[in-house]
Amino acid sequence: MTAFDTVDYFTDSALVGDPYPYFEHLRARGPVVSLPHHDVVAVTGLDEALAVYRDVDTFSSCNAVAGPFGSGPIRPSGGEDVSALIERHRGSMPMAEYLVAQDPPEHAAQRGLLMRLLTPKRMRENEAFMWGLADRQIDAFVDRGSFEVLTDYAHPFALLVIADLLGVPEEDRDSFRDELIELQAQLGVGMRGGKGRRDPLEFLTDQFTGYIESRRRQPRQDVLTQLASATYPDGSVPRVDAVVRTASFLFAAGQDTTTRLLSWGLQHLAERPELQDRLRRERDLIPNFIEEVLRIESPVKTDFRMARRATRLAGVEIGAGTTVALMMGAINRDPRHFESPDELRVDRPNAGAHLSFGRGIHSCPGGPLSRIEVRVSFERLLSRLADLGISELHHGPVGDRRFEHEPTYILRGLRALHLTFTPAHDGGPS
Repeated sequence: MTAFDTVDYFTDSALVGDPYPYFEHLRARGPVVSLPHHDVVAVTGLDEALAVYRDVDTFSSCNAVAGPFGSGPIRPSGGEDVSALIERHRGSMPMAEYLVAQDPPEHAAQRGLLMRLLTPKRMRENEAFMWGLADRQIDAFVDRGSFEVLTDYAHPFALLVIADLLGVPEEDRDSFRDELIELQAQLGVGMRGGKGRRDPLEFLTDQFTGYIESRRRQPRQDVLTQLASATYPDGSVPRVDAVVRTASFLFAAGQDTTTRLLSWGLQHLAERPELQDRLRRERDLIPNFIEEVLRIESPVKTDFRMARRATRLAGVEIGAGTTVALMMGAINRDPRHFESPDELRVDRPNAGAHLSFGRGIHSCPGGPLSRIEVRVSFERLLSRLADLGISELHHGPVGDRRFEHEPTYILRGLRALHLTFTPAHDGGPS
């Protein structure tokens, strides 16, 4: 028996920095395995994860946010079906009113509302905004020769992109930035799934409630009016709080994904000068590089479902009420699907086969937006910053790097990433 046989994945901080040996230990036991704590069954195989995502009748998303610590009073029992219990206690589960934790039929209506906000026209307008924003963010530090990726670029960039997408008035964007950057440390759930000082979506909910109520009373020619007048797929008008929840969750979740993806991608580029040079020469490889970063360092480390009824997956018995943990860090490195899965290969032909944005009805609706944000960012950063490198002052020398990671079993992200660079004089704003 090894230490991995008894370690508590959900509370042991030793697994935060490098969880991959633990994932490989689980994989050696099979693609689906029972864990020794919290009545959890872990999935490390890609095929098995797909089966869970596609079977929404068997696997509920009610505990998607916090897993075993978000299941309320529901625990595995000898019963055959806990669907009635889920509905009885759903309101007490974390973020039950948001899309991520909903099941059909409620989920279909809310997702339909969200997709009415992410129209192709609005996405094109938002991308045009991104190019100028990326250069403005770079302008703020380009003369320094160094920057901290999250505070100097990723957080404010992602925040202002979503603010533009949803039509937040220009005069309010500074307050959004200041408030939400202050709350960044709370957006990830802690090692035991606890809440921070306050609900990080509270500020967004208050702001968007005011916007939507105002635009319904007095429509204007702006994006917020379009948001306020959006309808469900059947044409019915949603309540104000339903629109607000949709906008608030998109605002918060969209930033999280993009900032983590940007920081992981830039870390890999800074550690590999030859990869930087190749992407500068072959810009058409940037989209595939983004997919490979998503695969090898999924921003969501663990996703969750609850078995509504007793079932079997890969020969493993799963009791009704059991939490199923989809271990993205293992699933996206499944050697049955990816050759040399621990290597980042910019030209990997099937890099996009990862599940970092989920699959099925809960596939991340903001995934296309995040990809555009990161592509625009890499284009501008690679054009304007040459010789990207890891700051040895902050992270130590090659072979002895020191990085802090977010202390959570749900998300995979760096707390800070300090880079050095040489300004590229021929790569000014586009």
